[in-house]
Amino acid sequence: MGFLSVLSQAQRWVKERVKPGDIVIDATAGNGSDTLFLARSVGPTGFVYAFDIQAEALDNTRGRLLAEADSISLASTQYIHAGHETMEDAVTPDAHGKVAAIMFNLGYLPGASSSVITQPTTTLVALDSAVRLLRKDGVLTVVVYPGHEGGETEAAAVEAWSTGLSPQLAQSVIYRFPQKTASPYLIALNKR
Repeated sequence: MGFLSVLSQAQRWVKERVKPGDIVIDATAGNGSDTLFLARSVGPTGFVYAFDIQAEALDNTRGRLLAEADSISLASTQYIHAGHETMEDAVTPDAHGKVAAIMFNLGYLPGASSSVITQPTTTLVALDSAVRLLRKDGVLTVVVYPGHEGGETEAAAVEAWSTGLSPQLAQSVIYRFPQKTASPYLIALNKR
């Protein structure tokens, strides 16, 4: 048996820390995989914020959740057509410091133009906001993609950001397959 993929490992770490009724954030909605996972995890009493700068991504995510809503009760979800760097302003003030999990899946929208990508400058702002939004023992997962143009720079910036965090603030970890240097990898943290 092999190791879990980086996406499965991110979901595993989130699942271990999230419970029904929690508030969670998908910082990069994309095609809705993480949003759906989060909506299932927190259930009908929970709440999901889903961010994306592309309307197409939010439409894909909304469609994915609507298709599942007939067979399972999902969390209420707010779809926010804005970059993840705006999350601190978009999340209601009463939820600040109470968010159980925030998931990032960086890069570009699969199936769309690869010219629209996440950028280190806005991603780092979003990560700082995410740490402030998380509750104690909250989890942050960031899947980075060094294999596309601009991806290696962003991955290095996120890794440096996580390395520079005070250990009193959060514990960080990197989950990577070192034989595949261009493959996606996971950077995660648990807020103390």
